[in-house]
Amino acid sequence: MKIAANTSRAYGYDDLPGLMSLMTGDEKHGPAATSTLDVLWVLYDRVLRVTPERQDDPARDRFLLSKGHGPMAYYAVLAAKGFVPVDWLPGFGSYDSPLGHHPDRVLVPGAEIGSGSLGHGLPIAVGSALGLRAQGLHEPAVWVLIGDAELDEGSNHEAIAFAGPAGLERLHTVVVDNSSASHARPGGITARFEAAGWSAVSVDGRDHEALYAAFTAPHPGRPHVVVARVEPKNA
Repeated sequence: MKIAANTSRAYGYDDLPGLMSLMTGDEKHGPAATSTLDVLWVLYDRVLRVTPERQDDPARDRFLLSKGHGPMAYYAVLAAKGFVPVDWLPGFGSYDSPLGHHPDRVLVPGAEIGSGSLGHGLPIAVGSALGLRAQGLHEPAVWVLIGDAELDEGSNHEAIAFAGPAGLERLHTVVVDNSSASHARPGGITARFEAAGWSAVSVDGRDHEALYAAFTAPHPGRPHVVVARVEPKNA
């Protein structure tokens, strides 16, 4: 399905492939983007308490895209939800476009961090959760989406080890597992988080109801991780 760039209307999940088709050019990192599509949609459509009108509200939920080297699905969802104009999508990656190959929080409305370098998002999310708690803001949730390959980075393991004992229950991590990690063992992601005191669940990353149930599962006193399994990157 092809969508005109200047269309102004409400969008649903079925429109996302058309929105993504507006973004052309080199270095799209297609598998990195499409692996996150269902997770992003369920979060923005049913879970996150943030809208374009309240993106600066201190009480908003925070979503941090750590897997920023493949942002096409992220941009498509932000456009579908009204954070960025659909007219921006065809310029993706061009010299004067706000939508770069890595998201820039200064240029992209709704983006909480600039990202793309592996291993940064989860440590920043831990700091965000600590900062909100220090300010007495206990309602906002902090969500971060990482790829399984990012668990090759030591910075993430330090963040995992800290967050569990710190009881950061407003911290939520989604690991999109497309079997691209170099040093992981199959099925070992949830065990790694559980060993550090996290609540952990693994689900089909294309099943919207399973994702929603996992995202909204109670986890009092502990941070929560959802491992969203998708097709292998090189399948």
